[in-house]
Amino acid sequence: MTVEHLATTLHVARPDQLSVSTLYALLRLRAEVFVVEQGCAYADPDGRDLEPGVLHLWISPTGAPEHVLAALRVLPEPDGGWRIGRVVTAKEARGRGLARDLMTGALAEIGSAPCVLGAQTYVRDFYASFGFEVVGEEYLEDGIPHVEMRRVVR
Repeated sequence: MTVEHLATTLHVARPDQLSVSTLYALLRLRAEVFVVEQGCAYADPDGRDLEPGVLHLWISPTGAPEHVLAALRVLPEPDGGWRIGRVVTAKEARGRGLARDLMTGALAEIGSAPCVLGAQTYVRDFYASFGFEVVGEEYLEDGIPHVEMRRVVR
């Protein structure tokens, strides 16, 4: 499927609002990119996708919500803030600004609450464009350099 000129829709759902096939599509995309493409052998389904309070955001072609082009999840943190993670875009959909659309949607859901994320180092400037700042030293996660980032709401 060529996705260059497809109209897309941003979806936001809590775990109990996801169909089985949509959850499968979200997990499949994450496995395709993180486990296969990036070569990180880890158990992506970590038990957090179905926790109360979690938000799943994804972009699909309009009218095909189970064809996931890009996705992320927002987890409630113990301190009352949020953690954005598992930000992923399908190879064939990259370069269309879908990650930016996802982040904009996630931050609209979060509002001014504190928010953190673990960014692959090469995309820290992308997250900085949303008000995130690096906190701490670079670290390796699954062999990929990351930095912890916190959003500063002014």
